[in-house]
Amino acid sequence: MTEVKAPSYVKKDFESDQAVRWCPGCGDYAILAQTQKTMPTFGRKKEDFVFVSGIGCSSRFPYYMNAYGFHTIHGRAPAVASGVKIANPDLSVWVVTGDGDGLSIGGNHFMHALRRNMDLNILLFNNRIYGLTKGQYSPTSEVGKVTKATPFGSLDIPLNPPSLALGAQATFVARTIDRWQAHLSKMLERSYKHDGGSLIEIYQNCNIFNDNAFEEYTSGDKFDNVIELKHGEPMVFSRGKKGIKLEGFTATVVDMEKYTLDDLLVHDETNLDLAHIIANWTTHPILPEPIGVIYSVDKPTYNSEMVNQVDFAVKKKGVGKVQDLLNLGDTWTVK
Repeated sequence: MTEVKAPSYVKKDFESDQAVRWCPGCGDYAILAQTQKTMPTFGRKKEDFVFVSGIGCSSRFPYYMNAYGFHTIHGRAPAVASGVKIANPDLSVWVVTGDGDGLSIGGNHFMHALRRNMDLNILLFNNRIYGLTKGQYSPTSEVGKVTKATPFGSLDIPLNPPSLALGAQATFVARTIDRWQAHLSKMLERSYKHDGGSLIEIYQNCNIFNDNAFEEYTSGDKFDNVIELKHGEPMVFSRGKKGIKLEGFTATVVDMEKYTLDDLLVHDETNLDLAHIIANWTTHPILPEPIGVIYSVDKPTYNSEMVNQVDFAVKKKGVGKVQDLLNLGDTWTVK
C-alpha cells in the first residue's frame, strides 16, 4: 500500500477567509496566530483537524482556522468534541473555550471529558472576566473583583483550572501565556503529542474589560514572578537568582547565593502529588506562577477503549441492525 504523504503547509494555509473580529489588542489574536503557525509542524492534513467551541469571545476561533470546525452551544463544546472523536478516532480534535464557557455552565462537561481521558486538546482561554457579555466577573475572577455584576466586589473564591483538572484525573495539564509565543507553541506541540485528554490553560489579556490582569507575568520583571517548569530540572527562576525548595509538602523560595542546585526541588511531570502542590502556587503571594507542563502521564483513552469494546462485541455477536435492537425484549402491536 502506498503511503500518502501529508502536504507541506505554512501558517497561511491554516488561515480561513473570514475577517478576524476581536477587539483590537485582544490576546486572542496572539493565540490564533501561534496556533496557525504551529499546526503545519505536525505533518497532518488540514482535514485531520477539528476545532470545536462553545460561546464567548474565544469561541469564534473555529471560523478563523482553515480546518473543520463546530461553533456549538454554551459550555457544551467538550460533549460535541467527544462525539466527533468517537465517531472518527483518527481526527485531531481541539476544544476552544474560555473561563466562563468552560468552567461555569460548561464545568460539568469540562470535568468529565478530562476524567474519561477522552483524546481531546482543550485550550482554556482564561482572562478572568466575561468579555462577550461586557465585563461581568467569571469563575476565575479574584476575590473583590469590581465589575458591573459585582459593584461592591466579588465574594466568590476563584476556581484554579489546573487544580480542577488534576482533581478530575486529567492526564495532561499545562499552562502558558498569550504573549509568550515560543512557549505557547511548545505547549500546543506537547498537547498534540499527548494521547489522552489535555488541558492547556492560557492566560489571555482582555484589554477592554480586564486589562493587564497578567501584567506581572508579562512585564519587564516577569522573570521574578514566573517559573518555567522543565521536567527533570531543578526549579530555578528570577534569572537564576532564586530557587524553590520543598520542606515537607511546603514549597519555599530560597536565595541561590546561599543554596546550590542540589538543594532545590526537581520537577517531575509524572508525579501527581507534586503536580497538586505546583498547581496550588497559582496566584500565591510569595511563590512564582508556574507555567509549562505541570503533569503528564499515559493512560488508556476512552475513545480507544470504546473502539476495542465495539470490535469485541462485533466479533462476539456480529454486526447488528437497528431494527433488531428495537425489537428486543417486550414489544407490542397496536391495532
